[in-house]
Amino acid sequence: MTERRAILGGSMFEERIGYARAVVDGDRVHVSGTTGFDYTTMTISENVVEQAEQCLRTIEAALAEAGCGFADVVRVRYLLPDRADFEPCWPILRRRFGDVRPAATMMECGLADPRMKIEIEVDARRPGV
Repeated sequence: MTERRAILGGSMFEERIGYARAVVDGDRVHVSGTTGFDYTTMTISENVVEQAEQCLRTIEAALAEAGCGFADVVRVRYLLPDRADFEPCWPILRRRFGDVRPAATMMECGLADPRMKIEIEVDARRPGV
């Protein structure tokens, strides 16, 4: 039987909406769209680059709990309300994904809260599973 388990990140949104930060399904890890909120303090920076950094910290913690890391990411999706905010984030994204080269998509779309400037979602494969 394939392992399936939810990874919770401590966000009040997980409980209110009914989702998990990530789901491990066998060798696959699906990390939910992650915004720049620091879920321990429920604060969010006004700066898109700082938000992207926070997204990646939250994603990194979920991946680690699932038994993998950024090197195991196979797909990344970037969602931004303003596509002009994407390019300032490139250096940070390149530091995490430049050697990994996952398939990637950037979409311009509305997000759930007007303070959110970026949301990042990733899929990964757990090594050795």
